[in-house]
Parts: sequence; C-alpha cells; structure tokens
Amino acid sequence: MRILPALTRLAALGAAAILGAATLTACGDGSSSGAADNPYHLLQPGVLRAGTLTDAPPNVYLKDGEFTGFDNDLLRAVAGKIGLKVEFVATDFSALLSQVNNRKFDVGSSSITITEARKKTVDFGNGYDFGYFGLDVPAGSPIRSFDELPGKRVVVVQGTVQDDYATSKGLDPVRVPDYNGAINQLKAGTADAWIAPAEIGDKSAADSGGKIVVAAKLLSPAPTAYAVAKGNDALREALNKGLDEVIADGTWSRLQAQYYPGRPIPEDFKPGSGTVAVPAAPSASASAAS
Repeated sequence: MRILPALTRLAALGAAAILGAATLTACGDGSSSGAADNPYHLLQPGVLRAGTLTDAPPNVYLKDGEFTGFDNDLLRAVAGKIGLKVEFVATDFSALLSQVNNRKFDVGSSSITITEARKKTVDFGNGYDFGYFGLDVPAGSPIRSFDELPGKRVVVVQGTVQDDYATSKGLDPVRVPDYNGAINQLKAGTADAWIAPAEIGDKSAADSGGKIVVAAKLLSPAPTAYAVAKGNDALREALNKGLDEVIADGTWSRLQAQYYPGRPIPEDFKPGSGTVAVPAAPSASASAAS
C-alpha cells in the first residue's frame, strides 16, 4: 500500500521529464525553421523594409502615392530576383544610415554615395549608379562654377556627400533636412547656391518656372549603393547577386534610359560586381513607347 504513492510520484516525474524534453526539442526545431525562413535577418521574413526619401526625383520620390524613381524601381527588381517584396518607408536622409544600422530598416535606398566615413556606420553593396554634383543658383545669379562658392551662402542637405564636399572646401554650408528645403531657399533668395545631386538639381530647375538654373556640374567621386546594417553579410551578398542578375537581363539599362535619358555613362564605371556584361540601353523611341 505504501509503494503505490511512490510509484505514482516517479511516473509523474518521468512524464514531466519527457514533456520537458519534447518542449525543448520543439523549440529547437522552431528556431531552426525560423532561421531557414529568414536567411537575410529581415525585420519581417520575405519583406525588405527600405528607408527612402519622397522628394528627390528622378532617384527616389513619391508619385501618385507610390514610391518610385531609379533607385527604388531597381531595388524592387533586385529584391524580386532573391524572392523578396519591398516595403518602402519615408525618412530624412540625415537619419537614414543610423536607422539602417539600428535595424529600423533592412536597407537604405536613396542614391547613397559610398564614403569611408559612412562605412563606419553601415555596410554597402556593390555600386549600382554614378552621379554628378549639380550647382543650382537663383535665376540671374553671376555664379557659374564651384570655384566661385567661397564666401557665398551655400545650402546642402544635411548628411549628404554634397554636405561632405562643401565642408571639405571650407564653405560652412547651410544645412537643411530635405531637398524641398534647399529648393525653397533658392526660390526665396535666402541662399546663393545649392550643391545637389545633378539629376535632382536638373529636375528642380526644370520645375521651378525659371526661378532656378543649373550653373555647373561635377562628377561625384564614388558610386552609389544600397546600405545595410553592419555585419549583415547575408543580405549584402544577396543584393549583390540580385543586382548582377538585373544588369544581365537588361533591367538596369532600361531603367537608366527611362530615368536618365541621354545621360552618358563614364567609360570606367561598371555597375554591380563589374563582371557582368551590360546590355545596350533601348533606343529613345523604344523607351518612350514602353
């Protein structure tokens, strides 16, 4: 009669041990499954959350409520090659790189020029585009070159490579958070010049109703690339692979012709890994027809 309670207790303990082991095994299986479902360490498996801007055409901007532009359309194509959908979220450029590294975003898409200083905050994929600095000035300004900027009130978007350039030249620039802020300063006459990404400067001048003109251009010192958090090599390498694939299938050339019609490509610029043949861009008539 006294043995039965002891046996009952032993049986209960044994059952609990088996249940615990099963639970641990299940947890282990779930963890492995989670890693397999999210190999690029994304905030949401299968979805690439991209920080971008709304006001920088033709690179990145909003049109009819949709994020578009060369950089963003290219990113959609690249992501599709590696089985991902893209969710774009608007932010300010001055905060973008830190937000990427803090994992608020999986990737930064905003015509980001690779610099040694920025490499301390984020990692970059292979370069997908080149660019020029544009010097925009109010209509009627006598300024015609970058050499004439010392002593002038020069506006830049904070944290951009144009900000770096102005600072390196000792210009003590006026920093604004976005491109609209720079455009408004030129229109209001509160700035003598704006150092901008050339394509954005061209579009801003064209849309200004004659209030802004492009005075000069200067080739940017490094390519632009997508930014990912430090150490996320899996995502960086996957984006590089996808980029080479959209270069090979002609998507890169088509988007170049669509967003930068007539823009010559420097002979020494090779997009992606540099090992993929770049198909010829479609003709202007074919691009317009598409």
